[in-house]
Amino acid sequence: MKAGSGGTAGGRRPNGALASEVLTVLQEASEALTAGQVLERLGGGLAYTTVVTTLSRLYDKQVLSRVSSGRAFAYAPVTDASGLTARRMHQVLAYGPDREQMLTRFVSDLATSDATLLRALLENGVERAPERLEREE
Repeated sequence: MKAGSGGTAGGRRPNGALASEVLTVLQEASEALTAGQVLERLGGGLAYTTVVTTLSRLYDKQVLSRVSSGRAFAYAPVTDASGLTARRMHQVLAYGPDREQMLTRFVSDLATSDATLLRALLENGVERAPERLEREE
């Protein structure tokens, strides 16, 4: 199945689905891609302007970087999937109503193994890979 072949019964993607598909295409690419290249890899009968709009919005959100490529721009993700998730988590904390309450709820809902990993990362520093932490225990 191509990245762009999903959708709802009415042919529309759920909110955020196209942006997610575009990010997946860019993360799988070995280099920055133009809107035309992204469109080609997505398939699914999208309009070129739809892809350009999606790329522009992701760039405005600082999720993508871009460089000139002839008369167009070529886009690349600013970080990998884990980095993008971490950025979203930071944004939620930054703009949420009560930072302490959000962190408290988040930590209280963690699985035991995730809480143990988080505790080890906080105690030992995040530079150390989780695999290394597990081997030392």
